[in-house]
Amino acid sequence: MDVLIFDMDGVLVDVSGSYRKTIQKTVSLYLAFCFGFPEGKGTQVTEEEISLFKAAGGFNNDWDLTSGLLLYLISISGLPKRQTLKHCSSIDETLSFLKRETKAHRLSRKNLLERKDIPAFTNKVRSAGGGVSGVRKVLGSSWDGWLYGSGDLKGENLVKRIFQEVYLGRRFRRCYGLERRFYRGKGFYLYEKLLIPRRMLATLRKRFWMGIASGRPRYEAELALRRFHLTSYFQRVVTLDECLEEEERLFHLTGRRFRRTKPHPYPLLRVIEASKFPEPRCAYVGDVVDDMKAATRAGAKLPIVAIGFLPGKHDDPRMKQALFQAGAQRVVTGPAELLETIMSLDLQT
Repeated sequence: MDVLIFDMDGVLVDVSGSYRKTIQKTVSLYLAFCFGFPEGKGTQVTEEEISLFKAAGGFNNDWDLTSGLLLYLISISGLPKRQTLKHCSSIDETLSFLKRETKAHRLSRKNLLERKDIPAFTNKVRSAGGGVSGVRKVLGSSWDGWLYGSGDLKGENLVKRIFQEVYLGRRFRRCYGLERRFYRGKGFYLYEKLLIPRRMLATLRKRFWMGIASGRPRYEAELALRRFHLTSYFQRVVTLDECLEEEERLFHLTGRRFRRTKPHPYPLLRVIEASKFPEPRCAYVGDVVDDMKAATRAGAKLPIVAIGFLPGKHDDPRMKQALFQAGAQRVVTGPAELLETIMSLDLQT
């Protein structure tokens, strides 16, 4: 084997205390600031429910996953249907509009939690093709007028604005040049932990050309690489930024929008291209359905083994099954098993 590629979140870095918690906090803050829902002591969505959305496919981008969750929760909240989004000139105007429109409706956190059935809903979303588009196929466009989740966070994308404030904390201002508006606490990125020991990466680095194909924005990928001293192990890192740049290039060329984020194989192929191997034999390690789909689709162009990585999830047969159904050839549950699997693949090639 020549080229070994890793996803970052859930593979190199444990994000259960960061991105997953950021999704939960963003949902809670959006419902509180926009509709007046009390935050309460618990959360409106559990980590298991977030995993069910991930397993439905099409949610490699956590902003999309958060939007999908919010659309579902809005649909069962007791709010009336609203198809058309009212475009406002400022965050203040948007919040005033939403609070004014929801004031007449008695919205209860208790009722929301009682009506929620995410396992059944995500099954429908999976059957509809996954992602936010799958959510809209299930719900229709009847609730779109309540969700400010598109465009730039400096404009009216409240989902992304809240999410980035929560994840980055004080670094939000450094990254975007804006003061925080919705969240003043510590950035959740500080709760991330390294999943794969550096000594194991050093062993692998001696045998393989290594890269990363991540759905993170470039700033956040580099932040993790610096915090955990990982930069020297990887020769190429492809992030969300490169995928979005390619989408814009294709749009200017054709006038049409094409997605190049996972499950599209584009980020994996960009990493492999940088290796300069003429006919590389590859493996990709990921933790969600979209990772396995991306590797499977890359396999149409070159030999690549899709390895599912589920650390600490030994008793979750649903996640294993979802990865195998998405194209995983191996599924492992810890760093030691991952190392053994990679080395055995190297001996076979």
